[in-house]
Amino acid sequence: MGLIVQKFGGTSVGSIQRIGQVADKVARFRAEGHDVVVVVSAMSGETNRLIALAEEVQERPEPREMDVLISTGEQVTTALLSMALHKRGVKAKSYTGSQVRILTDDSHTKARIREIDNERLHAGLEAGFVLVVAGFQGVDEHGNITTLGRGGSDTTAVALAAALKADECQIYTDVDGVYTTDPRVVDGARRLDRITFEEMLEMASMGSKVLQIRAVEFAGKYQVPLRVLHSFEEGPGTLITLEDANQMETPTIAGIAFNRDEAKLTILGVPDMPGVAYKILGPIGEANIEVDVIVQNSADDNTTDFSFTVSRSDLARAKEVLQGVANEIKAREVRGDSKIAKVSVVGVGMRSHAGVASQMFGALAEVGINIQMITTSEIKISVIIEEKFLELAVRSLHSSFGLEREPKEEGTA
Repeated sequence: MGLIVQKFGGTSVGSIQRIGQVADKVARFRAEGHDVVVVVSAMSGETNRLIALAEEVQERPEPREMDVLISTGEQVTTALLSMALHKRGVKAKSYTGSQVRILTDDSHTKARIREIDNERLHAGLEAGFVLVVAGFQGVDEHGNITTLGRGGSDTTAVALAAALKADECQIYTDVDGVYTTDPRVVDGARRLDRITFEEMLEMASMGSKVLQIRAVEFAGKYQVPLRVLHSFEEGPGTLITLEDANQMETPTIAGIAFNRDEAKLTILGVPDMPGVAYKILGPIGEANIEVDVIVQNSADDNTTDFSFTVSRSDLARAKEVLQGVANEIKAREVRGDSKIAKVSVVGVGMRSHAGVASQMFGALAEVGINIQMITTSEIKISVIIEEKFLELAVRSLHSSFGLEREPKEEGTA
């Protein structure tokens, strides 16, 4: 027996039938004697529907009101799942983020969790209830509803698991674990039995959609045992854990991640002087726009070209800010490009294996793919390429690093 936090995503609770299946699963864990906290997303498609309604009313909806609106999707699911559990004879209570008191900052639509008051949760568990908590949402110090950004229910689940010191946090989704890359792009993609927090963090930050990056950060920081499982199929899933120093054969590369949600901005003819990078990126940061890959090239005429990538949804706003900067520092031109993508190879084994970069670049060169930008970390190499070559790049790298699943022997199931 133990305390388990379970999170179910939008497709897992996408219909009344599926909510019933989730209730059956939760009821089985409760019958085994476990204390259970369930975190749910909105029913699949509901958040998009609410966003579309908002945009019909206002082209750029007020962030505070947007949070009030889109937080309702998760509240519907908590109530329905609690009802389904009651129907099965399981005591359950639903909670919004504000009722739990998941305290966040006041950055509407992309808030960050500051602390969780777990007193009410402990009281509910001690009274024998399954607690069903709305994911993706919290409340700021002034009582305003906030949301954590897309995929924020994962973050809610891991943060609750950390606050409650849960024995395991289980993320149920429409895949049966973490794969070497997206199986929809590479037929031979293989499910990983385990992956380190570091690798999963890089995979999430580089575009893997299995888990939200902040969820992985929480899990790694508080060492929350984290497992990705399929909502409706039995299996071991993928365990996300600390790096095992005793593991003899650490694979060089754990997986290939990619992200289509990329745009590139370039400011040309920038005077090459101290502090110019701050003058460019300072206003971008003040506009709450996150910057990813950065490249600066100096020319012989004492000017420089400065390029960086942002989320595609931030391109128009970032370009507007950058144009103001260009006028101020007397740069020549600002360019934007939304037809790019990022591809990354990730693996803790890179620490002890040389030649990963040359193998990556060679594999891309063999299929005629030009690299526009490069960035690296201790366990990751990322490149920016034209979006039209994305799937070709992923398949080529997956094959080059030998990540395909082993073919089944003839006559086996």
